[in-house]
Amino acid sequence: MLLLSGCSQLGPDFMENGRNDYNKVLANTNDEEMLLNLVRRRYADSIAILEVNSVSTSLEWKRSGNLIANIFDGADNNFGIRGDGSYSEKPTITYLPLQGSNYVRNVLSPIQPEIILLLTRSGWSIERLLRLTTNKINGINNASEASGPTPNVEPSYKEFKVLANIFYQLQKKNIISFGYQLEGSNNKLALLIRKKFSGSNEVKNLLTALDLSTKNTIIPLTTNFSNAIEGPSIEINLRSLAGIQFFLSHGVLIPDEDIINNRVKVTRTKDGKNFNWQDIMSDFFVVYSQKEKPNNASVKVKYRGHWFFIKDNDMESKYTLMLLNQISALQSGNLEKPGPVLTLPVAQ
Repeated sequence: MLLLSGCSQLGPDFMENGRNDYNKVLANTNDEEMLLNLVRRRYADSIAILEVNSVSTSLEWKRSGNLIANIFDGADNNFGIRGDGSYSEKPTITYLPLQGSNYVRNVLSPIQPEIILLLTRSGWSIERLLRLTTNKINGINNASEASGPTPNVEPSYKEFKVLANIFYQLQKKNIISFGYQLEGSNNKLALLIRKKFSGSNEVKNLLTALDLSTKNTIIPLTTNFSNAIEGPSIEINLRSLAGIQFFLSHGVLIPDEDIINNRVKVTRTKDGKNFNWQDIMSDFFVVYSQKEKPNNASVKVKYRGHWFFIKDNDMESKYTLMLLNQISALQSGNLEKPGPVLTLPVAQ
């Protein structure tokens, strides 16, 4: 009786433990796949994305019990209770390889400027967003050469880092924001400068950095260079999702033996020395590597005989990876799902 009554509420317990376990594994493997593909890009290896399309599971708990009693005069009396139970779980995981023309087109197309607006309004730093997603602003270069296979010569980036920090300081003080400019029936993106700050030194520094001369407090943003806006404007050249991944792949610290054996491309400075990509990436995104399995990793993958990982206390790199995941979901969404999908029943 105790056995049967004690098992009467096992269903909620299974759900509590199982759901959390599936959730943690799904989040961890998503990060691992993203990190693995960044490492692959640095090694000039092809990447693949296998999306978990669905997870379903069926739980079955069987129980039984009986009571046996034999009582006879003059004979041995016996009394017994017997119970048994069995538990089975049958998960089915469906994987979807992301491929085809629609997916490739989304990955290779510049990200939509509305994504930047959405993410800034959701709390992300404009500095982090601009450094991650932008090739150039008004001709100021943000290592645009790194938005593809590793370049031969060191990219230009120092002036852009200063500009991105100016944007951040103004955002933090609520002096500027991005939004829509109402013009006719169309909504156009623009930079809004609060009127009471329009003559401040902070705004003057921004306009000087952008090489703009205007007293307007609403400055249009454009990504269409073939159809230039009349008057002062901010021209933004945005990276594609593939370009963002190539850019971040240069934050991977390659083992010395792979550099010596020419397994990765080495970028040179103007005087012929090895360029250190950490000059760009050290405060933004760093992936460490070592032979031994790391014990202080937030996310880790093994590739080419080494472990590549993000340190658990490296908050900047963790936030950048989180932001990359969000941009990937926004940019590569709404795809026609090709068939057949790969469905794997997991026996247990």
